[in-house]
Amino acid sequence: MNDTTHRPLFPDRLSIDPRSPYYNAAIFEHDVGIKLNDKERSDVEEYCISEGWVRVPAGKALDRKGNPLLMKVKGKVEPYYR
Repeated sequence: MNDTTHRPLFPDRLSIDPRSPYYNAAIFEHDVGIKLNDKERSDVEEYCISEGWVRVPAGKALDRKGNPLLMKVKGKVEPYYR
């Protein structure tokens, strides 16, 4: 597990959607994990550390463009590299 490459620092806000202004491809070259209230979440679409929220899919519901409907869950957000 010796990773000699430099990993970029996490921004305050990050999204996995390439159309979002908060998307950063350099970060997703590495395996990223998110903890919300000290529990690992694998379904996070977007997060904001300073405001303390993550956006996760709300069940199987889709919007008119076929994207999942997202709901905001608040708590202590901790991104990390696996």
